[in-house]
Amino acid sequence: MEQMRRFNTISEYNAFNNNETKHPLVTVVDLSKADPRQLSRMYFGFYIIFLKDVKCGDLVYGRDTYDYQEGTLVFLAPGQIAGSNGNSDFYQPKGHVLAFHPDLIHGTTLGRRIQEFTFFGYQSNEALHLSERERNLVVDCFSKIDYELDRGVDKHSKRLIVSNIELFLDYSVRFYDRQFITRDNVHQGILERFEQLLNDYFESEKPETVGLPSVNYCAEQLNLSSNYFGDLVKKETGKTAQEYIQAKLIDVAKEKIFDGSKTINQIAGELGFKYPQHFARVFKKRVGQTPNEYRSLN
Repeated sequence: MEQMRRFNTISEYNAFNNNETKHPLVTVVDLSKADPRQLSRMYFGFYIIFLKDVKCGDLVYGRDTYDYQEGTLVFLAPGQIAGSNGNSDFYQPKGHVLAFHPDLIHGTTLGRRIQEFTFFGYQSNEALHLSERERNLVVDCFSKIDYELDRGVDKHSKRLIVSNIELFLDYSVRFYDRQFITRDNVHQGILERFEQLLNDYFESEKPETVGLPSVNYCAEQLNLSSNYFGDLVKKETGKTAQEYIQAKLIDVAKEKIFDGSKTINQIAGELGFKYPQHFARVFKKRVGQTPNEYRSLN
């Protein structure tokens, strides 16, 4: 069985890559200093961002391969595992890695905002592809962080380092917004498939047997992570994926309400609601009328 490498501290990861540990909670790693290696599965106990500069095999998350080519960024949160595709060839890694421990950002604005950066939850085929200009900006952010690490720790270090990490992550949000727009060949048809998925779901017996469709369920059916899927729907429609599902639910509910042979309780069950009262609350919140009031007025 392939052995997993575990990196719980920044110093462990620096040692693995022949880089000096300048700060116990944050590092910018120059992978060209590392020894040639074979790809293997790795566990990280901290946030880590890979900037890849050379073709060195496929990076795998779970059972899927990252869309990970030269000039791309991959983001991993603490507790995630990345690995190889079984390629046993040795290669010389090249590129840069930004890694920071959660303890670094506790009590900072970045610590309070870190959940906003949903790309730390993206999975296969969802890496950030950079233009040359974007890549240069990322390298500049990394260089400023490394500059602060070279100066040694003083009363300004933490604020400046964390501010530069936050700036880099904010730029990454902008770059992903651009990618959602420009990578039409990857995203083409996602919304149409999402719409058809919901149509098929509500026309089947799944609502009665499984319940209401969730964002996670829809993302899995479309082979996307729930974070990436949710962000893509938001960028394309202005609605969250949950709001989109609820809008479809209400459209189906309105059509069913016109069928006078069914009670509101029966309709609630057919839509996947366990309790009719829950259906009535959701419907009134979205439509402004209860299902019975809507039936009477129409």
